[in-house]
Amino acid sequence: MSAAKLLLVEDDPALSELLEFRFENEGYSVRCTKDGDDALVLAAEDTPDLIILDWMIEGTSGIEVCRQLRRSKETAHVPIIMLTAREDEDDRIRGLDTGADDYVTKPFSPRELLARVAAVMRRIRPVLAGETIEVGDIRLDPVAHKVERAGTPIKLGPTEYRLLQFFMESPGRVFSRNQLLDGVWGTESDIELRTVDVHIRRLRKAIEMDGKKDLIRTVRSAGYAMEG
Repeated sequence: MSAAKLLLVEDDPALSELLEFRFENEGYSVRCTKDGDDALVLAAEDTPDLIILDWMIEGTSGIEVCRQLRRSKETAHVPIIMLTAREDEDDRIRGLDTGADDYVTKPFSPRELLARVAAVMRRIRPVLAGETIEVGDIRLDPVAHKVERAGTPIKLGPTEYRLLQFFMESPGRVFSRNQLLDGVWGTESDIELRTVDVHIRRLRKAIEMDGKKDLIRTVRSAGYAMEG
């Protein structure tokens, strides 16, 4: 398997150099920039497997870079981990709403970030490809990484894709937020329960169609389930 390609967008030279060294030592191919505008150009030129994006950078802000990456067909599927010194929960939720898949609050341990990235890479590069799954009028092909509803292609971000697949593997079963965190984000993650609600909302919006029922059911005081 070829080396995973990381795009690191960080304007602190010392931190950028440290992270570049650590990730390259782990076998990743790393490109670095301190500028948001340059990050968009680099991502368009050679689509990375994962983007590590600081919130406060030169040029276009990290939150706007994230928004533009999600709007582009070439980078809409690329996982984004945001680095932020902002500890306020509303800021972190704003980042997730914009399209980030995870966030790490500064100061952080490089080992923690390495673990977060490794966990994401394991999920987006599975060793074994599964069979096509169908629930109701939703069809998920894990080999081609495609989703259709009633024959119409559905565009999903990487976290929403994993969330949908998790639901479709156990249709009708009610999952608590903690179970969804463990099953979709993995035990390495320490993100908050509210994050689940953010991604459920994004998944619902992505798969909704006029005249079709909402397939994701909210079970009060229990969690969520997917109905066929």
